[in-house]
Amino acid sequence: MTEKIKVSLDEQKALEVEQGTILAEVCSKVQDQYPSMIVAAKVDNRLCELSYPLHRDAKIEFVDLTSTDGIRIYQRGLAFVFIRSAMEILSGCRVTVEHSLSKGLYCEIHYKRAIHEDDVVKIEARMREIIDEDVPFIKGSVPVAEAKRIFTELGLDAKTKLLDYRNTSEVNIYSCGWLKDYFYGYMVPSTGYLKLFKLKYYMPGVIIQYPEKSNPTEIPEFEEQAKLATVFREAEQWGRILNIEYVANLNDRITDKKYPELIRVAEALHEKKIAQIADQILEKKKRIILIAGPSSSGKTTFAQRLSIQLQVNGLRPISLSTDDYFVDRDHTPRDEKGDYDFESIKAVDTDLFNDHLARLIQGEMVDLPTFNFHKGEREYRGKTLQISEDQPIIIEGIHGLNDILTADIPHDKKFKIYISALTQLNIDDHNRIPTTDTRLIRRIVRDSKYRGHSALTTLKLWNSVRRGEERNIFPFQEEADIMFNSALIYELAVLKKHAEPLLLEISKDQKEFSEAKRLLKFLSYFLSIEDDHVIPQTSIIKEFVGGSCFEE
Repeated sequence: MTEKIKVSLDEQKALEVEQGTILAEVCSKVQDQYPSMIVAAKVDNRLCELSYPLHRDAKIEFVDLTSTDGIRIYQRGLAFVFIRSAMEILSGCRVTVEHSLSKGLYCEIHYKRAIHEDDVVKIEARMREIIDEDVPFIKGSVPVAEAKRIFTELGLDAKTKLLDYRNTSEVNIYSCGWLKDYFYGYMVPSTGYLKLFKLKYYMPGVIIQYPEKSNPTEIPEFEEQAKLATVFREAEQWGRILNIEYVANLNDRITDKKYPELIRVAEALHEKKIAQIADQILEKKKRIILIAGPSSSGKTTFAQRLSIQLQVNGLRPISLSTDDYFVDRDHTPRDEKGDYDFESIKAVDTDLFNDHLARLIQGEMVDLPTFNFHKGEREYRGKTLQISEDQPIIIEGIHGLNDILTADIPHDKKFKIYISALTQLNIDDHNRIPTTDTRLIRRIVRDSKYRGHSALTTLKLWNSVRRGEERNIFPFQEEADIMFNSALIYELAVLKKHAEPLLLEISKDQKEFSEAKRLLKFLSYFLSIEDDHVIPQTSIIKEFVGGSCFEE
């Protein structure tokens, strides 16, 4: 007789099931209680596919499309079906999964001719056929030599090369019909789960559109992000020029001890870009320089380096902090939980800020406020400021691209800069490195070194940080006059040795354990650059690992 085990779904609900029951069977009993389709589950804080069998009492948290994990799994399944469909419609083509763009996943199809919109229509139709067939995703483990043979036959050289750096004798490979592939992360049980999607032809590639976790039952409206697309394209071109498009290429440089030159070239590219931005500011006679970007994008170091380049151009920039223009605490807006929302634009006295900026650029003297965070109120301590025409004002903050912050300043006086770490490196042809992951790892390292925070604390706060970015930064990024990509092609090999010990401290009984495990798996693909001394003190990466010459 089969033994019974108990699975706890939350503090109030529990089910008794037979030992060996797979998660999908439990899921079927509770699906109607979830706002969207369940695609996976966390069993005792460990992310598992729905094919996972239960052999002991466990706590289960089902993962649907309202979660980041759920969207990742859904997106991964769509990418697999897209790759198979493209290979069937355009025989002999090679598909690369590039990066997120316009609320979708941008991919390219490399074929003997350019891809046209008619091709995309046919690929989407084939995808829908495969999805209607409800083809299972079957995971199997094969020896590394067999995996290399499979990938070589498919022309997936980046996957084959990466296996040279995997410390394992076997590799997990998924099958979807005739196609076998390796994916970093889990899959839905079958193609029938993937009904909600669209393809959009976006020259020269294709965007796979899928639901957002904020609205998991609809495809979001397409939003053009031409400037962001241009920055990604430039980054990929530089990756090709340096012959480092994938992690295996970077590992080769580290193995061959050729990474110091790579670091110097990457840093020189940053410096050249910053100098070009400073030249534009001088040429266009901009008085207000606004810098904004998401968490851990390197805004502080960028602002310092830009200031130096402006001085090279004969200017004398000054900085102004929006923090000193916070409204008094009793006027601070509150969020949906009733907590003070210091990230809201309404937390800043924009009327006073605009008034001071307008007066400053006209040569008037201004009494500057200082915000007393202990008392929660603005104070005046006799600090004054008057500037001349050769003194542009640098303002760094989350609202820099929001016109409300500088509504009274003429457009021709302002220069808006969006900065983010737009990673140009991918694991292989079909496994991309999300920009968010790079920034999260940067923040884990920096929070530990400078704020005394554990990786657990950083992970607990990350969803809140991301919500603030979605609300206050990303909607305005296309308003920027220029975008600066702060990613460094070598940085994850440097961050690895700093981040891994911090992530390993997160125990299995913590809710964040599955995310720590995912990040550790991700970092395992990289060889480590052990010596931080080869990195210049002016580098953006020094803002996170320590040793920056800009540290106060």
